[in-house]
Amino acid sequence: MNETMISITGNVATDLRFVRSERGTPLASFRLASTERRYDRGRGEWTDGRTTFVTVVCWRSLAENAAASLRKGDPVVVLGRLRVEPWEREDGRTGTSVEVVAHAIGHDLSRGTSAFRRTRREPGDAISDGQIEQLAGGEVEVRQPTDSSSAGSPADGSPRARVSGATEPAPLVAPAATGEGVGVTDAPEVDVDSRAA
Repeated sequence: MNETMISITGNVATDLRFVRSERGTPLASFRLASTERRYDRGRGEWTDGRTTFVTVVCWRSLAENAAASLRKGDPVVVLGRLRVEPWEREDGRTGTSVEVVAHAIGHDLSRGTSAFRRTRREPGDAISDGQIEQLAGGEVEVRQPTDSSSAGSPADGSPRARVSGATEPAPLVAPAATGEGVGVTDAPEVDVDSRAA
């Protein structure tokens, strides 16, 4: 299956939403605003172009770490899989949703500094909602879904009743090796033999 991978820079445009699936898997989402920058030769300066908004969706440890680390307004770099899907509201209005299912997120260090703090958890450990709120300084809204389709709600202004892809994806596991910080991750397994062909 072909996937469209993209990297996008921009600013976190909304507060992060954090929920857990019925199985307890962490899910975080936020809107990202990415504004084109162009050099105006006539004026001799850089100017802002169009702003594109996309929804960024994170699962598992990336969701927990994003909820504890990111704030509205933060400049970020996101790497992930692009998903473009049509939607239709109950009133008949239709549109298209642009989402990035994130594989990695980081602060944009061309616009400021950041201090990295490694999370040390054993495979299977989950950070509690209270720990996320504490790490985030109380600025993250932690919600428990009432059913499997309530990862988003029409009341939050989103055009769709749920975050696309809110069904829990299969776990992604990398082979464990000895060494600090190595073990279960969100990286997919890679069949080395198939890459050599």
